[in-house]
Amino acid sequence: MSDAIDPPLEITSTPIPASTPALPAVENVAALHRRNDRLLLATLAGYVILLSALMIAGGVSVTPDVLLLALGLAAVVLGRARLFIRDWVPFIGLFLAYELMRGYADNINRVIHSADVLGAERWLFLGNLPTEMLQKALHPATGIDPWAMVATVFYFLHFPLPFAIGFLLWVRRRRAYYDFIAGLILVSMAAFITYLLFPVAPPWWAAERGLIPGPDGAPAITYLKSQGFSDLARLFGFEGRYLYSYAIYEVNPNQVAAFPSLHAAYPFLAFLFARRAFGKAGWLMLLYSAAVWFSIVYLADHYVVDVLGGVAYASVAYLAVVHAPGWFRRLVDRAADPAVEAEVEVGEAGDASGFRRAAGRVRWGLVRQGVVLAIVGAIGVVGVVKLEWLGGSESPALLAPWALIIGGLWRAALGAISR
Repeated sequence: MSDAIDPPLEITSTPIPASTPALPAVENVAALHRRNDRLLLATLAGYVILLSALMIAGGVSVTPDVLLLALGLAAVVLGRARLFIRDWVPFIGLFLAYELMRGYADNINRVIHSADVLGAERWLFLGNLPTEMLQKALHPATGIDPWAMVATVFYFLHFPLPFAIGFLLWVRRRRAYYDFIAGLILVSMAAFITYLLFPVAPPWWAAERGLIPGPDGAPAITYLKSQGFSDLARLFGFEGRYLYSYAIYEVNPNQVAAFPSLHAAYPFLAFLFARRAFGKAGWLMLLYSAAVWFSIVYLADHYVVDVLGGVAYASVAYLAVVHAPGWFRRLVDRAADPAVEAEVEVGEAGDASGFRRAAGRVRWGLVRQGVVLAIVGAIGVVGVVKLEWLGGSESPALLAPWALIIGGLWRAALGAISR
């Protein structure tokens, strides 16, 4: 055995060429993320505005079901089709069920509030009525009303753009997306309870019933949405061939659901979450919200009191979600687990096992239970409305099958997003 000692290892280093770029500073990376967020926000907003303009010009209304297809197409382009189905479809189903249910609120409570809300509006503005003031100042006596046309477009867009913000959150801040959807459902359900207990008629309804008379005894305000839509139809050439009406809302409309205004609440809720997630760029949603508020007051769809109510409801829903108790935060954390996103995206790239691993965590028992409850509720709705069970559609009993539908879809959604 040799006692010789091995020579020490010689450590050499390769000098870094002078042309090698230095690693970007943390501040530069943050600035790059902010810039990308702004670009993505502008691109997505442009996509939704262009799509909506093309649809309106072609005689197609921008409704939740149509919007779902449009955002689904964008998800396919981004390579997130399966993740979109997992994250979006349960909540879209819940929201559509809510839209169909809320039309029954005015069947339950026949005490319509109009004169008292009108009095509150006049008290707030020292005896004046903002809708009347705006129409006197802006509405032409004859011919096309450009303000009504623009306001009608904003009326159409009150729903798509907030959901576009939700889509943007889903793409860039998936955890915040779940908070936003929770806030949206919360404000919707709170509004439904208000419609049930305190149905409020809009300004045009009051005017048609002689509560807002002018000097000659005729109504002092006009419902301008029909004129704005007709002018748009003539401008874009789809008059008489409108392809797709607001079928979602015409199935079961509620004409006395003015307070709170969801036209005011949805954009403002989107603004609150966009500001929190994207900083200064999110403030653009406040400008959009103000345009919607002006539009619904000018068209005589809502009082300013309704707008203030919508803003208040959205603010409370936002605070309730952001400062929710621990059990709710844990539920949202499980639903928005980044591991699911990573595995589903791997599956999209061609490794089917990635998606199977994510899908395998779905609690199918809960999903099946929820579907059964929703089906039973749907049968109950048909029975009460069409077969006049339990007093027919005028009976408060109708709320029971609708509660089964909403509860079933909610249970199925929880099962679909469980881990």
